[in-house]
Amino acid sequence: MNQYRTHTCGALREEHVGQTVKLSGWVDTIRDHGGVTFIDLRDQFGITQIVLHDENSVRQISKESVITVSGPVKKRNAETVNARIKTGTIEVHSESVVMQSKAVRALPFEISESKNTREEVRLKNRFLDLRNPAVKENILLRAKIISFLRTGMQELGFTEFQTPILTSSSPEGARDYLVPSRKHHGKFYALPQAPQIFKQLLMVSGFDRYFQIAPCFRDEDSRADRSPGEFYQLDFEMSFAGQEDVFGTAEKVLYDTFKAFSGKEVSPAPFRRITYADSMLKYGTDKPDLRNPLIIEDLTEFFADADFAPFKNIPVRGIKAPGAAKQSKSFFERMLAYATEIGMKGLGYISVQEDGSLKGPIVKFLSEEKQGELRKNLSLQNNDTLFFIADSPKAVNGLAGQIRTALGTQLNLTNKNKFEFCFIVDFPMYGINEETGVIEFTHNPFSMPQGGLESLETKNPLDILAWQYDIVCNGVELSSGAVRNHLPEVMVKAFEIAGYTQANIENKFPALFNAFHYGAPPHAGMAPGIDRIVMLLAEEENIREVTALPMNSNAQDLLMEAPCEVTEQQLREVHIRIRQKN
Repeated sequence: MNQYRTHTCGALREEHVGQTVKLSGWVDTIRDHGGVTFIDLRDQFGITQIVLHDENSVRQISKESVITVSGPVKKRNAETVNARIKTGTIEVHSESVVMQSKAVRALPFEISESKNTREEVRLKNRFLDLRNPAVKENILLRAKIISFLRTGMQELGFTEFQTPILTSSSPEGARDYLVPSRKHHGKFYALPQAPQIFKQLLMVSGFDRYFQIAPCFRDEDSRADRSPGEFYQLDFEMSFAGQEDVFGTAEKVLYDTFKAFSGKEVSPAPFRRITYADSMLKYGTDKPDLRNPLIIEDLTEFFADADFAPFKNIPVRGIKAPGAAKQSKSFFERMLAYATEIGMKGLGYISVQEDGSLKGPIVKFLSEEKQGELRKNLSLQNNDTLFFIADSPKAVNGLAGQIRTALGTQLNLTNKNKFEFCFIVDFPMYGINEETGVIEFTHNPFSMPQGGLESLETKNPLDILAWQYDIVCNGVELSSGAVRNHLPEVMVKAFEIAGYTQANIENKFPALFNAFHYGAPPHAGMAPGIDRIVMLLAEEENIREVTALPMNSNAQDLLMEAPCEVTEQQLREVHIRIRQKN
């Protein structure tokens, strides 16, 4: 018998009545009823009510102390049954109480109310925050999901690998975390931004299917759906595979996972494929939330010959909002205020009245013929409202996307009871850096261009598409991936267009470039983000709620007080001198 317990605090039921049991846990609440004291004893598995009659024992007990209690299980009176907990029909009458560890400091917050406490206080005392069952449940859910993903990948024939944490610095889009070397003066390791090169090398090594629950380290600014510092991916790669092979694996694993851990509807395979160009035009983003049925229409050509100067010679987008014409005046005022807030000069609209006529500030600038054309082309019905977004080519899609999201929310059109997946495909291989004006990679630099070497040699770089793709769920990017380039001549030309010489490649990616000269299989993969998967399934808005020991938004570990200063001796050992800050 375990010396601390015969059962957990969530295990006892009416069938245990009459048994003498031993429980251990934290004191959740203490209720003195005059001569009889009730304690709710809590552990990871639940809560059991303890009845104490010994006043001397009670005086020694404080909330959050750890105690061991022994005594018989008894059935509660009907009027004291607690239907909210699984052990609510029984209680344990204590015959013995052993103090294992007393809580002697004042609690910085009530455990049950920790989610309503300032994040700074929560993270500083994360070990207390995690005692809250609502917080703990997210972390337990995360463990179950990872186990499920691991089993799913193994059943699909993937082999689990572990790749190095100390590696070389690599230009992969974000800042590296650097680790100075003691043995090699003036040289540094870097923490991997992703296992990208390692998994490609494993494919070249002849392994067929790789996966890893991979830690990734990037010195990036925090967002609600992005942790600063460290995050985890379900990283996988496949030899002799193309885009559709990767999609098939992702569809199977993600569908099964979301179906297993949610009661919501999940879009079945095959997930929709949407080109990057269509996504930017129709949804105003490359992370579309398809639960929102609204579609953005390109009205640039329509207004090219219309007599409305503000829409001349600039891109114009329209969003048809069914039934919006019946909304109150305050709805249109809210939408205008939001449009101004995101940087628009205004938000024009046309509404279809009950009698079929059009009403709105723009109508007078449209001929009867143009009005009819608009109604026909967009299938406008009575009580529909058509909103207009006009701006520079650079801004118009993003602004339209934000208005689309706001309309979906304001009109309650977005289906909150569904997980809607899609793949975004056909990303441009290159783009223009807005600050420098030079051509750069827009996605993964190790991707295969569509058309291979011929497209690199003959096409305008800005017209080249890559075999790159993202998977998106409910407006959240879960993963990026690509069919990888596996040919050294393609690698040289692709990087040359982005301003790298072959010497640069051999210096920055020596292992991969060398390996490609010894026969490399075609291969492809992707890496869904585990933190974001759990965040969606836990229905949390912030990724820190599904991470056991997270940093704050300023990349600080408040619990361990990192980053921290180190001693002069430690600095000397790794050959570093700290410069004074200017």
